[in-house]
Amino acid sequence: MKRVYPIILIPAEMGYVVYVPDLKINTEGIDIPNAIEMARDAIGLWGITEEDCGRDIPEPMTIEIEKIEHNSDEIVTLVDVDFKEYRKANDIRTIRKNVTIPSWLNYAAEKEGINFSQVLQEALKERLQLQK
Repeated sequence: MKRVYPIILIPAEMGYVVYVPDLKINTEGIDIPNAIEMARDAIGLWGITEEDCGRDIPEPMTIEIEKIEHNSDEIVTLVDVDFKEYRKANDIRTIRKNVTIPSWLNYAAEKEGINFSQVLQEALKERLQLQK
């Protein structure tokens, strides 16, 4: 389920404070792209938490940004969030994968006490450039 919410970017001493009027939540970012990314993350987290608590995610009140009240130095824009994709991307449950490796490699790794799951996770994060 994808929705679009208006956000207000409020200049701050270091970057921007982001306010989501429909949800009455705030976040912040170091620059405009980061602030928009942080808004998407905050909205996504808020939405899946609402779902987990058995509540509906509200529809945006308006996507007509010219109708959003704001100060002249503030930026009003829209942020889209796909709640289904957000949940998938941030699901921290572990899953079991069956992998096949040569017997000699298995023997050598077990002899060294290597944690197969940890090595696979590290290799996948590196390959996908997801190191944090």
